[in-house]
Amino acid sequence: MKARAIRLLSANWPAPSQVRALTTLRTGGVSSGVFSTFNLAAHVGDERDAVTNNRAELKRTLCLPAEPCWLSQVHGCGVVDVSTGSVGTVADAAYTTTPGPVVAVMTADCIPLFLSDTDGSFVAIVHVGWRGLCAGVIEALLGKLALPSGRILAWTGPGIGSDVYQVRADVRETLIDAFPGHESALAATGNQWIADLPKMVEQRLRRQGVIHIFHSGQCTYRQADAYFSYRRDGQCGRMASLAWLE
Repeated sequence: MKARAIRLLSANWPAPSQVRALTTLRTGGVSSGVFSTFNLAAHVGDERDAVTNNRAELKRTLCLPAEPCWLSQVHGCGVVDVSTGSVGTVADAAYTTTPGPVVAVMTADCIPLFLSDTDGSFVAIVHVGWRGLCAGVIEALLGKLALPSGRILAWTGPGIGSDVYQVRADVRETLIDAFPGHESALAATGNQWIADLPKMVEQRLRRQGVIHIFHSGQCTYRQADAYFSYRRDGQCGRMASLAWLE
């Protein structure tokens, strides 16, 4: 299969020009079937050659300064500074304060949370699902940076929308136990609950003093032509969210 041009969504936030931040969409690669077409994950059952070709096309198209530092994501609170090298590192958040390294996370409903500051002194991405939220992955990343919260910029990339993300009652209780304010981001629907994940991410950021928060408003579940969604399709590919300093 001949690859079409890949599609990208750039972060819509007032970061300085040296900060590059974007998420891939699902089209433009050579993967087929449930991974059609621009799957960038090697762990979901796609053909290895297809993933290799897709990653090579990503690097060529974006003229990346380095191979993305692909993590082994576990829905935890591990944080890694990719300037020290991190390929295969078990972590759900990555950052760099130096030009060159490319931080990356993969998602298919969880939220890729991008962070930088008004000076462009760093860039970071956090893989945020409900488990990572409860584990404190956002707080862990901010703790590593130790920067004045008033300077920090945040942007939530494409993730499952606030009107379709159903969770069980036990998940609701776990979320509220972790942060009581999350109760306002959970609405009853039958014997389950609808969770507003972007709102919960914003709540955590604001508790840490972050006030410059922006949202993509993109729903991976509803926008099947643009995004992979594990909740919608089960087995599927993954988008990549990437950021680096120039």
